[in-house]
Amino acid sequence: MKVLVLNSGSSSIKYQLFRDQDWVAIASGLVARIGEAEGEIKLNWLDDQGASHSSQESLPIPTHQAGIDRIIRSLRESGVLTDVAELAAIGHRVVHGGARFKHPAIVDDSVVAAIREVIPLAPLHNPGHLAGIEVARALFPSVPSVVVFDTAFHQTMPPTAYRYAIPESFYSEHRIRRYGFHGTSHHYVAKRAAAMLGKPLDQCNLITLHLGNGASATAIRAGQCIDTSMGLTPLEGLVMGTRSGDIDPAVLIYLCKHLGFDADALDRLFNRQSGLVGLCGVNDMREIDQLAAAGDERAELAIGLTTHRLKKYIGAYYAELGRVDAIVFTGGIGENSAEIRRRACEGLERLGITLDAEANDSRASRGERRISSASGEVKVLVIPTNEELEIAQQSRLAVMG
Repeated sequence: MKVLVLNSGSSSIKYQLFRDQDWVAIASGLVARIGEAEGEIKLNWLDDQGASHSSQESLPIPTHQAGIDRIIRSLRESGVLTDVAELAAIGHRVVHGGARFKHPAIVDDSVVAAIREVIPLAPLHNPGHLAGIEVARALFPSVPSVVVFDTAFHQTMPPTAYRYAIPESFYSEHRIRRYGFHGTSHHYVAKRAAAMLGKPLDQCNLITLHLGNGASATAIRAGQCIDTSMGLTPLEGLVMGTRSGDIDPAVLIYLCKHLGFDADALDRLFNRQSGLVGLCGVNDMREIDQLAAAGDERAELAIGLTTHRLKKYIGAYYAELGRVDAIVFTGGIGENSAEIRRRACEGLERLGITLDAEANDSRASRGERRISSASGEVKVLVIPTNEELEIAQQSRLAVMG
C-alpha cells in the first residue's frame, strides 16, 4: 500500500507518495500558481529499478480540484500509482488545530468544522489546507483522509507554559493562548535523536531547534513537549527570516499611537518585513554569512542577534528540563549553517555543551550526525527533518487504528 501526503496552500500543493513497507518516497512534486493564467506542475519519481526521473509542464490550474486531479494523473502516467485503490490513506498537513487535536485525526465533517473554526488563528494557512482536504474527500471518498496538525505535539504543555498572563476571559472566551508550531518536525527529530542515543523516547530530555525561514525551539521531557517558543501564532520566539520573534508588546502600542499603524500594517511589519530581512535586507542565511564575512555590519548584527536569542532559549529550556540528553539542530539553517550552530553553543561549556569543531564545520557531512565533542555531557546532533515522512507514518497508523 501507499500513502499520499498533501500540503495544500492557498495557491500551491506540495506532495509526496510513500510506500508503506519501507517508507521510501517514490514520488514528490509541486503544483504551483493555482488560479493564475499559467500554472506549473513538477514531478520527481523512482522507477522499479530505483532510477530517478522528473517531468515538468505548464498549463492553467484553475482550482485545487484541478491540481489534485493532475497530481493523480501524473502519478499514474509515471507508473508509481496504477490505481487509487493502492492508497491506504491521504495525509494532510494542517498548521493549526487549536487545543482540540492532540493526535492525527481521520477526517469527517466534525474535523472539517473544527479546522474551519480556527481559521482566525491561522488565516494564511488553514483555508488552503481545507481546500485540499475537501477536494481529496470529494474525489476519493473510499480513501481515508487524515490530518496531522503542526500544533498537536505541543498539546502536552502544562498551563504554566501555554497560558499568557492576561485576563482569564481572553483565554476562556477567545482561546488566546500559546499553541506552538513545527510540531511535526520537532516530533520527528525527537524520535530520531532517541534512536541515535540508543534510548526510548520516553526516557529522553531534549532541546530541539527547527531553524529555517520560520524557526522554533522546543523543550521535550520524557518524550513530550513541555514548552515551545512559538505562541498563538508562528510570530513569537526566535528571530526568523521575515518575522521579528519576541518583542515588547508596547512597541505595537507605540507604533499605533505615534506612527499611525493599524492592524494590517502591524501584521505586514512583524510577519513580512522584520526578522533577518528587517535587520540586514536579506532573509537567506547563506547570503547573510557571505555578507558578514565581507565585513557587512548589518549582516553581522543579524547573525549575532539570531544566535543571542537562540542561546537564551537553550539556557531557559535547560533550566526548565534540569537534565538534557541532547540538543538537536534541524531545518535548512540548523542542518547547514555551521556558524549558527557554533555561535549558539559557544560559551555553554559549563552546561556540558561543547562542539567538535571539525565535525561541526565539515562541509562534506550530510545526514544525521553528532557534532559534539567526545567529552561533552550533552550530545549535540544534526538531524535533517522529514515532516512528510512523519505525516505519512502517522496517517498510516491512524487508519490502522
